[in-house]
Amino acid sequence: KLLGVSDDGLYFTKKGNLLADNPETMEKLFANCKSIIAIHSEKEQIVEENENIYREKYGENVPFEFHPIIRSEKACYEATKRAIDIANKHKARLHILHLTTEAETHLFRNDIPLKEKNITTEVSVHHLWFSDIDYKRLGTLIKWNPAIKTEKDKRGLLKALLDDRIDIVTTDHAPHTLDEKQKPYFQSMSGAPIIQHSLNIMLEFFKQGLISLEKIAEKMCHNPAILYSIEKRGFIREGYFADLTIVDVNASWTVDKNNILSKCGWSPLEGTTFQTKVTHTFVNGNLTYYNGKFNEREKGKALKKFRLN
Repeated sequence: KLLGVSDDGLYFTKKGNLLADNPETMEKLFANCKSIIAIHSEKEQIVEENENIYREKYGENVPFEFHPIIRSEKACYEATKRAIDIANKHKARLHILHLTTEAETHLFRNDIPLKEKNITTEVSVHHLWFSDIDYKRLGTLIKWNPAIKTEKDKRGLLKALLDDRIDIVTTDHAPHTLDEKQKPYFQSMSGAPIIQHSLNIMLEFFKQGLISLEKIAEKMCHNPAILYSIEKRGFIREGYFADLTIVDVNASWTVDKNNILSKCGWSPLEGTTFQTKVTHTFVNGNLTYYNGKFNEREKGKALKKFRLN
């Protein structure tokens, strides 16, 4: 019997409230769960060992540039590999959340359609945009779990997205306040507001010739609806809900505090100039956003699932 659900999957780490880093728990879950099992994949033992090394050296004030070394490639890869092995053993439906390393991308298939995959994955926009060279400039503002990794990882993630080893693009939006972020390393909250600029990031890659508009729509709209079996969403089709975004692809603008829409009032992208701008958003056919203003009279609806035969 399904007792509950999480909005952010199961965790291989103690930072979340659903610890999956337990062999007995994992075997039982994968053997019995008929739904998608979504996992935040980092091996807790490796993370804790690295934390102890850097705490001994720096105390509570560990420089944030060591975040991707503490929450390392090894911690991610070993947890992801283990989850995939258990899923294959039990023929379970597994989704790995926010992939961060080039090494992990080679664990996933692209030789079959998404509808036939039992094991899928995603990449968050910030792991495509930032790399470890940005820690010295932005520090805690780009402290995410899993950590932003190297330039090599960033390139590898984009390559895997383009060749369909990575199935969807996500945000992992976490609007922590600056007070929550601007603390010593071990007290600083991980995560940042990113959803407002997620489409702009992907369209910037389009402007750079790195991805097509069709591929962006596939990874941000079509595939999430397919992967989570969401009824009448994700496509522009007759009879579907009209969830639409209109973009001016030739409008440059710079992110600053005056145009940030998140109530937390900040963004790690402040000072970034984008070459595209979202002008309109429609939800269920209703105009809900127009040039910086929300229509709060229009509300969303609960999503419904369909079952594939």
